[in-house]
Amino acid sequence: MILYIMHVDIEGPETIAPFFEKNGFKSKVVKLYDGESLPKTLDGIDAVVCLGGPMNVYEEDKYPYLKDENIFIQQVLKQEVPFLGICLGSQLLSKASGGQVTRSPKEEIGWRTIGLTSDGQKDQLFQGLTKDFLVYQWHGDMFSVPTGGQLLAEGPDCPRQALKVGKNAYGIQFHIEITDKSIVEWSDEYFAAQPELLRTRKSEMLKAYEINRKLFENEAEIIYNNFLNIINS
Repeated sequence: MILYIMHVDIEGPETIAPFFEKNGFKSKVVKLYDGESLPKTLDGIDAVVCLGGPMNVYEEDKYPYLKDENIFIQQVLKQEVPFLGICLGSQLLSKASGGQVTRSPKEEIGWRTIGLTSDGQKDQLFQGLTKDFLVYQWHGDMFSVPTGGQLLAEGPDCPRQALKVGKNAYGIQFHIEITDKSIVEWSDEYFAAQPELLRTRKSEMLKAYEINRKLFENEAEIIYNNFLNIINS
């Protein structure tokens, strides 16, 4: 079973859950924003996918579930259950393993090209990708690489884009799971107070999605397959 952790209703497992269901895994979604609780044990859980959200990892007073989630991720690391953190999920992985989360030098929204580090080019998660590849971004914060961790990808505007902690825990600052539905919903929600940005940026990002869709979906499929191999190893 794959456990998906959601922090907001519009940032779900999109393309990643169907991939693993197609490969024989059941899905369990925990909606922290809706008051649902994380499991007390990791029994029967083959991997954990921690999804995005607009909150900061340190906003525990506003989002009390972040405290329990930090403890839960530490337990995942201790038991070496495969973990993939996406955007906020990558920042939570860093925090749970002793790293820090700060503001990114630049906020990133939309399509960007990032590059694998030498460690990233050798790592199993990114095998089959070119050194530089296209991703979708929507974040203002950035993780640090904790002691003993590895930086796997970097970018010109945000220098830390992917990390590995321990044997099989990964965090990616970017999104690989999104669809055009995600772009519409996120734009409508996060640009709600900026009508001009909502109109122009949403249109631009949707056009780019249609142009790059096949490439983007292929890259996501490569990463999903690699994570599947990590789960099965």
